[in-house]
Amino acid sequence: MGIWSRYNALLEAQPLLVKAMTSLTGFTIGDILAQNFVNQDGQAYDPMRTIRLGSFGFLVHGTTGHYFYGFLDSKLPGTKPQTVASKVLIDQTIWNPIFGLMFFGYLNLVEGKSFDDYKKKIQSDLKTAVMGSWAVWVPAHT
Repeated sequence: MGIWSRYNALLEAQPLLVKAMTSLTGFTIGDILAQNFVNQDGQAYDPMRTIRLGSFGFLVHGTTGHYFYGFLDSKLPGTKPQTVASKVLIDQTIWNPIFGLMFFGYLNLVEGKSFDDYKKKIQSDLKTAVMGSWAVWVPAHT
């Protein structure tokens, strides 16, 4: 059995855990790559940042995504173009901003920042994050 087949078998057997672990892996690798190859700010690698982002993937992203997308698929089953378009619309206009609030809130909490810091972060970055997601995920699904 190949690695993809094993992954899918595990996904079938323990979907929540596998999705949480997949998200942990994605957020961890993504941050390592971002800090080492994308950010050109001259700052040293911050392993705590990677731990914070990886833990967000495991505790929040993978788990909430499992339930949200499971619910969405139960209400809009299938892959017809109109169904996919409806799912993307719901995902990007409802879930995406909620996800952004959770992401910034989680980081705010684990970094020990105040609620006022959280509100400022939402005001300054949520719109950019949501629109950035539109630029990636809408074309990816069309």
